[in-house]
Amino acid sequence: MIELPQLDAAMPDRFPDPRFALKEPNGLLAFGGDLTTQRLIAAYSRGIFPWFGEGEPILWWSPDPRCVFRTDALRINRSLRRQLAGKSWRVTVDRAFEKVIRACASPRANESCTWIVATMIDAYITLHREGYAHSVEVWDDEELAGGVYGVAIGRLFCGESMFSAQNGGSKLALVSLAHLLRELGFPSIDAQVANAHTLGLGALEIPRSEFMQEISALVNLPGVVGSWSDIGARVLIEPKN
Repeated sequence: MIELPQLDAAMPDRFPDPRFALKEPNGLLAFGGDLTTQRLIAAYSRGIFPWFGEGEPILWWSPDPRCVFRTDALRINRSLRRQLAGKSWRVTVDRAFEKVIRACASPRANESCTWIVATMIDAYITLHREGYAHSVEVWDDEELAGGVYGVAIGRLFCGESMFSAQNGGSKLALVSLAHLLRELGFPSIDAQVANAHTLGLGALEIPRSEFMQEISALVNLPGVVGSWSDIGARVLIEPKN
């Protein structure tokens, strides 16, 4: 039987030390609490994130090892350039956050459910409105071809999910996000837990202790709270470049 600490609803800044997270399932740390902006910022600042399904209590995780993308390693490569050949896509930032998160929440092929449940969607839309959650959108005319969203605290960026409606849509969104973050002084994107897809895109795994040391400095650096749409318009690369 798994015994987990329950978070105190009256203390949104209080979390157990991630070093006490379970090894199986990897990273499970606590349950309960809520998804207020204050609690979510406190969690991400400590390398902790929520992940749970419909009908489950809120579960909080901090896995070891941790999966990250280095922003200076993500660029338009030959494979992606071939996928983009002949397309007239455009990329924006923070112009359609709600559309992106709802597209990410749609079950994938061969899946009947999603972990991005209604309460998560509402919480991250609130985070976006308060200037802490951001999206990159890839457009084919007026339709989304792909997108990615995540949370920024200081110069820590925690990627949450991405989707493709067309081949190459999520890859271009991720590469564009990395370019934007490089320009803003963010060294990495937290991808949380590795899988074959993220590793294939260039993610790497690092020990949780190393990750925690990195983010303890990043969250205290000056960031950009608020909409990134104008910043994105200035610094995003063109898909054909």
